[in-house]
Amino acid sequence: MNALAARFNAIFGADMAGPLAALAAVLIVFGVASPHFLTSATFGSVAFQLPELGILTLAMLMPILTGGLNLAITFTANIAGLTLAWTLQANGGIDAGPGAFLLGSALALAVGAASGLVMGLVIAFTRAHPILVSLSMMIFLRGLGEFLTRGGDISGFPIAPIGHGSILGIPVPLLILIACVIASHILLSRSKLGFSTYMIGSNIESARYSGINTRKVLVLVYMLSGVMAAVAGIIMLARFNSVRVGHGESYLLITVLACFLGGINPFGGFGRVLPVFVALIVLQLLSSGLNLLGANQHLTTAVWGILLIVVMVLRWLSAKFIRIVK
Repeated sequence: MNALAARFNAIFGADMAGPLAALAAVLIVFGVASPHFLTSATFGSVAFQLPELGILTLAMLMPILTGGLNLAITFTANIAGLTLAWTLQANGGIDAGPGAFLLGSALALAVGAASGLVMGLVIAFTRAHPILVSLSMMIFLRGLGEFLTRGGDISGFPIAPIGHGSILGIPVPLLILIACVIASHILLSRSKLGFSTYMIGSNIESARYSGINTRKVLVLVYMLSGVMAAVAGIIMLARFNSVRVGHGESYLLITVLACFLGGINPFGGFGRVLPVFVALIVLQLLSSGLNLLGANQHLTTAVWGILLIVVMVLRWLSAKFIRIVK
């Protein structure tokens, strides 16, 4: 048994055991409970619903690895989407061409980067707690968006391939998510910024004394978080052909849950992208399974909240068991 566990850890990593076990449990339980669960329709639904949630989770991941949090990701996504929407409206609305979409997307990414830049600068130079700083940014972005849109929706845009197209039968938004997962994995595992991110999450003072420019790293981390959130905002507008402030607010809970279910240390310094990606698939399959059984979205959200508590308790029990064995 120990040899099998060692081989599994060598191939997949110890942090993949929990997400893979959860994936197997969801497939077995709902596969037995509903004859329609293990079908192409279910997995097609997961592929359609996963991208924006997955990209928002990646936006949450890097701040958590530094020991922080970005509570403003959903409103950053909405403001970025609004920026793209206003650009399209200014260039013909439904008749806007690809050039207008590219310009609006670039401006949307710039808005996301600016949001992260402000948070990163405040956190890095004042040492204010990331929860307070990102909460303040969330309130600011929400109020700004409500003021500019008067609480309404903006709709009527050209149908973009980035939202509804497919390549070899795979939805383009899913391909974008996979590209973001690969890029995040390489960034965290193979780059100096990724190494510095883990060092700061483990002990920011030790990282500073070891020569790491912790202020620069924190600013870059929150800027990248803002850019990733903006990518999610662009995809949401392209897919739903409308945007409003407050869209996807429930995603905030799920991004945190996916990170913790994927083995991310809530205090920072430890965790990988791939287990988090598997955890996202688990959560989306759980949602689809509950829908097939007749549960409404509110019950699904409640189950996600309970699952977050269960994950924290199980991780505490696992750590306690390991200490007893040692």
